[in-house]
Amino acid sequence: MGALIQLRPDLVVPVPADVSALAVRAQSRGSVARCLDALDEFTLAVLDAARLTRDEQSALTSVAAILELAPEGREAIGRLRARFLLYGPDDALHVVGTVDEVTSPYPAGLGRPADYLDPQAAALCADRAKLRRTVLAASPAARAVLDRLAEGPPVGALSAGGKVAEPVQWLIDNHVLVQVSEVGRAPRADGELVELPREVGMLLRRDSGALGELRPLPPVPQGPIRDPKSVDSAGAGQVMEAVRNTEMLLEALSAEPAPVLKTGGLGVRDLKRLSRAATLDEPATALLVEVAHAAGLLAETDVSGSGRGVTTSRATGTQDEIFMPTGAYDLWRALSIAQRWETLANSWLAMTRQPGLIGQRDDRDRPINVLAPDAERAGAPQARREVLAALAALGPGTAPKADDVLNLLAWQAPRRARGREGAHRDALNGAALLGITGLGAATSYGRLLQSVVDPDEHDPLGTGPDGGRAPGASDAVRTLDALLPAPVDHVLVQADLSVVVPGPPEPELAAELEVVAELESGGGASVHRVTSASVRRALDVGYAAADLHDLFQRRSRTPIPQALSYLIDDAARKHGGLRAGSAGSYVRSDDEALVAEVLADRRLGNLALRRLAPTVLVSPLQLARLLGALRDNGYAPVAEDAVGAAVLSRPKIRRAPTRTPLSMRAGDQAGPPTLAGPRLAGVVEQIRRGDIATRAARRAPVTVRAANGQSVPGLTSVQAHTQAMAVLQQAVRDKARVWVGYVDSHGATLSRLVRPVSLSAGYLRAEDERTETLHTFALHRITAAVLEE
Repeated sequence: MGALIQLRPDLVVPVPADVSALAVRAQSRGSVARCLDALDEFTLAVLDAARLTRDEQSALTSVAAILELAPEGREAIGRLRARFLLYGPDDALHVVGTVDEVTSPYPAGLGRPADYLDPQAAALCADRAKLRRTVLAASPAARAVLDRLAEGPPVGALSAGGKVAEPVQWLIDNHVLVQVSEVGRAPRADGELVELPREVGMLLRRDSGALGELRPLPPVPQGPIRDPKSVDSAGAGQVMEAVRNTEMLLEALSAEPAPVLKTGGLGVRDLKRLSRAATLDEPATALLVEVAHAAGLLAETDVSGSGRGVTTSRATGTQDEIFMPTGAYDLWRALSIAQRWETLANSWLAMTRQPGLIGQRDDRDRPINVLAPDAERAGAPQARREVLAALAALGPGTAPKADDVLNLLAWQAPRRARGREGAHRDALNGAALLGITGLGAATSYGRLLQSVVDPDEHDPLGTGPDGGRAPGASDAVRTLDALLPAPVDHVLVQADLSVVVPGPPEPELAAELEVVAELESGGGASVHRVTSASVRRALDVGYAAADLHDLFQRRSRTPIPQALSYLIDDAARKHGGLRAGSAGSYVRSDDEALVAEVLADRRLGNLALRRLAPTVLVSPLQLARLLGALRDNGYAPVAEDAVGAAVLSRPKIRRAPTRTPLSMRAGDQAGPPTLAGPRLAGVVEQIRRGDIATRAARRAPVTVRAANGQSVPGLTSVQAHTQAMAVLQQAVRDKARVWVGYVDSHGATLSRLVRPVSLSAGYLRAEDERTETLHTFALHRITAAVLEE
């Protein structure tokens, strides 16, 4: 039972009451279909062979041929028996009946028997020699039709308009093909389809076997073998690029949020803008935006930034929503590169969206946009896990072609892989972009990404200090950390005022560089440049000239160029020479000549400046516009408050409400979890206890059955009510189990084995250990009570 539950965990969701309920659930359509979806091509072929044995004894040769492929054939039958899809000896295999309901009506691609389709076709197939002569007499065109139908499926459509091609008509007239009306339905003489009888199909397959070509072993993908160290190095480099590009995209959305379309999603124009900002192509940009949204780093919010009104906007059709980073983005930036990558990779694995569909047309011939509902695909997470599992199962450094991976997946699970080719290719592209694979092969940390740690052996109840999580749960992060260059805390200042960071900067250094320098190029070694605008920005947020000198002296491993010191001192000398406030707004300075220069500057004519005193000018414009115009024309004003103190300004960063990443939400796994260890033992024990209780419930004592109105020899009267109360009182004291006969609300007489808990206020409260529920019985309805023997 435990092995069956491990192979088919959906059988215990929820836990069945007893073994009979487990057996019924194991034969249900949904459970059998899920079980078949996980079987490989060869095992399904063995199942088809077993299905054929029920229809004709000659098909037993198919099973015998499979069993000769030892050990593959016997192992396949063993897998089917372990999953309760087959039972019985090898010469009389029985198939669970539900299998026929969820599989093709044509096992192994063979049609139905001739005696079911047509009497004349049955007569032809009964004469083996005549059947061979008829097939040999077919024209090349007719033989091509037969060969095509013999490969499977054995059903073909007649030409439109009722006109039948001459070769097909010849086959119908000679009863080699039979006209049918619908797949799997009874044949009709005027049907629009033709079906190849099973006997004819087996004759045409005499060279390859009744089941066709069998592949007991999975296909081996062909591809170059890379050096595992080179694979890890290439993947680690791509990890840094993916993290950096994601940060650039979110910074671009922070500076200029993108509106949400009326139909949902991000517009094409905004996607192009983000692609230019990150210097990426549009498919890569779309993938990273989707992953950031799934990770909770990006979300929709209303224009006011309150986070409300998302539903209202959908209803009204107004564009009052925007995409912008969430508060979780700031926390994410403070993590190490490996931890940031893990957040993105796990969210990519869990998100139910297929980025490869973006840019294609939907059913209404409209383009599918980024973050639009049309890109939702429930099977996307399972497709990604299948691809990563297939790559991880190959040897280290093996870089297979995409077609070879798809062929392998089609062998491992044909039913599940059918129609998922696009999702699998999209998964390969996403794994390469996120650095899960390098040079086309799975990286060492990528193999650890989706490894599931079972806490049963460490802390089944999850009460330990780590919440039941095993110590090796972050192996992927630790492995990647060893491959990435160590964060640096220093820079190299060049004579041209460029600042080179020889590696990924520490979070504190990155925050400082963001203020005092402009980013010119990213990568493993990023390049920044100090400009007058960046120095002024640093002074605006509170740095003094001495602070900037100290910062570069402390961080730089090279001598500070004299030009940088002059630039800082010159900017600091000019900074704050003008003071601005609100009048609308005003400008004041102790330098009367400077005030006169501003007033006489024709470029500032639109500010409508007016002199109030030799050192004070006022403007009707707001302070922000006044400061911007002065700075645009080469001045360096500083805002001040009502008491004349300088106001330190830092750009205000807006954030959308924080979202829970998909990787942290419950139920992100595809299907029920696999049970093992104490959890599996607990489920099996519960089913066995329920089974024992069910069997015991059918063996109520004769006195209880007599009290319930059944005729029992030797009993002349029912047990007295007072005697029943005495038995129940004794059972409460001894905590013993007792059989209780009672009359329910519908007048039916029933019996139940319970353990009494209390007896008071006219009611008996007792626990049914079979269902683990507490029942309440009215005392006047109890007809009998007998202690369990």
